[in-house]
Amino acid sequence: MAIGEFHKMHGLGNDFVIIDARAQPVDMPEARARHIADRKFGIGCDQLILLLPSVVADLAMRIFNPDGGEVEACGNASRCVIALLKQDLLIETKGGIISGQLAGSDVSVSMGQPKFGWQDIPLGFAMDSNSMPVSWEELENPMAVNMGNPHAVFFVPHADAVDLARLGSIIENDPVFPDRVNVNVASISEDEIRLHVWERAAGLTGACGTGACATAVAAIRQGKAKSPVTVHQSGGALVIAWAPGQSVIMTGSATYVFAGQADWDDFG
Repeated sequence: MAIGEFHKMHGLGNDFVIIDARAQPVDMPEARARHIADRKFGIGCDQLILLLPSVVADLAMRIFNPDGGEVEACGNASRCVIALLKQDLLIETKGGIISGQLAGSDVSVSMGQPKFGWQDIPLGFAMDSNSMPVSWEELENPMAVNMGNPHAVFFVPHADAVDLARLGSIIENDPVFPDRVNVNVASISEDEIRLHVWERAAGLTGACGTGACATAVAAIRQGKAKSPVTVHQSGGALVIAWAPGQSVIMTGSATYVFAGQADWDDFG
């Protein structure tokens, strides 16, 4: 038996099962992560978060999508981990080191500097990442941003009118994005952004922290908005601050839901 404790949390409805494996190691093969994340036969979550020891930060964070695959970074999960442990932290991720601190009832996280080079996204071949010469129906000329994971940002007049549930998977899996991509569709009004995100390997999500960061960075870089900018998603709002050459600062809520125990062997 491999019984351990888990915590269920969410950031603006983006929900996580968090397992602290620093003291008691937990083996997490892809199939086990997939079964834990299953909402009908497992515990259920948008991402499974495994906390581990780190030699370069306070702790390391592995992030598993519902398909069992790992991703590099997750802003909402970072805020939840800081809120869970109730302390300022340096967190090692596959996308780099993230720093965060408690900010009253919210959490502020420094997400690192965005990357714009076509090799850094990555894109399938050299092109202008500020206005990619590609389109999918009404979604045209996205800006590509790497926020620890790859994002394509589309600015449209009315984000709510785009059928992202259909187009998201098509764009995510286009060969121009060899590592697949998170798809962000946004509209701007009076320096506030309305955003919908199709998250690679997860689908439509009520909130995506790195997506909010990538979209705010794209809007600021293209002169469409000024820092700080409020990004509204269906799960709630995040405040994103950024200036060229600096890290992106994301501030928002993190909510504790419940704790539980499980025998990890039951999940494969």
